[in-house]
Amino acid sequence: MKTTDFYFDLPRHLIAQEPSLNRDQARLMVIDRVSGKIEHRHFFHLLDFLHPEDILVLNNTRVIPARLWMQREETSSPLEVLLIRPRTDKQWVCYVSPGKKARTGSFLMHPSGLIKARVLEVLPQGERIIEFEWDSNTSFLNLLDKVGKTPLPPYIHSDPDQWKEYYQTVYAEKEGSVAAPTAGLHFTHDLLEAIQEKGVAVNYLTLHIGPGTFKPVKVEDIESHTMDEEFYHLSQEVADEINQRRKQGGRCIAVGTTVTRTLESLARDGQVQAGSGSTKLFIRPGHAYQVVDSLITNFHLPGSTLIMLVSAFYNREGILKAYQEAIEQSYHFYSFGDAMLII
Repeated sequence: MKTTDFYFDLPRHLIAQEPSLNRDQARLMVIDRVSGKIEHRHFFHLLDFLHPEDILVLNNTRVIPARLWMQREETSSPLEVLLIRPRTDKQWVCYVSPGKKARTGSFLMHPSGLIKARVLEVLPQGERIIEFEWDSNTSFLNLLDKVGKTPLPPYIHSDPDQWKEYYQTVYAEKEGSVAAPTAGLHFTHDLLEAIQEKGVAVNYLTLHIGPGTFKPVKVEDIESHTMDEEFYHLSQEVADEINQRRKQGGRCIAVGTTVTRTLESLARDGQVQAGSGSTKLFIRPGHAYQVVDSLITNFHLPGSTLIMLVSAFYNREGILKAYQEAIEQSYHFYSFGDAMLII
C-alpha cells in the first residue's frame, strides 16, 4: 500500500490547540467493526461499552521536559536539543536543530550554566549522541524539571508550559517519554474507579514514547518505512491477567497505539508474554492482531503510522469513512482532540 492511501483532507480549525476543560468530557466516536455502526458519545460513556470480564490496559509512562535550548560554547549560537532516549546515565540520543551547528566534537552549554554537553557522534539518520555534564548533587531528570520544556507536538502552537500538567495522564508514573500517550489523557481518577467497580481489570504497562511518533512517512511504499526504537516493559502479573481474562471470554482493551504496539510485540500464539526490551514494530494493514480485542485511540495525522495501525485493526476504507464523518461532525483531532473506541 502507498502512503497516499491514508491521506484525507482535514480543516486546520479541527486541529485541537487546547484540551477539553474536563478530561472525560471529550467526544467519543464508537465503531462496531462487525456491523460498521457508528455512535457519537462522550468519553465518560466509555463505561457503557465495557463488560465486567474485560481488561483495560494503559501506558503509565511519564513525559519528561525533554526540550532544551542550548548554545554552542564557541559562538553562543542557539540550538534546540530534543532528548530521545538514554544510552547511559549521561549519554542520550538526541535531535538537534539546526544540526549543522552540532557536529561531532562540538561543545554545548545551557544559558543557565547548569548543563554542559559534548556531541560524541552523528548517527546515520541525523540523530546525535550527546554526553551531558551537571552538578552531581542532583539527578539529570530533576535538573530537566528546572531548565527543560515540555515537548508538545509540532502542531500545537501555544506555550508548552501552559499545558505542563495536563499533558500527562492522571496515572503517569514511569519517567521517560517525550510525548504523552494521548488516548489516556481522557481518563480521570473517578472514571478509572468506576470502571474497576464494574469488575473490569485495570492494568498498566510501560512504553517510553519517542519523537518518532510524530515522524512523517516519507516513502511512497509503506513497506519501506522504518519505525524508531522505543523501550517497553510488561510485567508477568499483567501478562498473566490479560491471558486469563481473554481465556474466560473477556476482551483486552488497549488504550492507545503505544499499548497496542507493546502487546502485539509480545504476542505469541494468541497470548502475550511478559518482557522488557525495545520494539520497532510497524503495524499496518495485513497485520494479524493476536492480543488486542478493542482499541481506544485519538484521531491521527493523514499518512501517519498511527492511522495505518488503526486501519489494520478495522480496515482502511472504514477508518477513512469514520474520519470523514468526524470532520462533518466537527470532532477535534490529534493530541488534545477527541477519541475513538473500536469494539
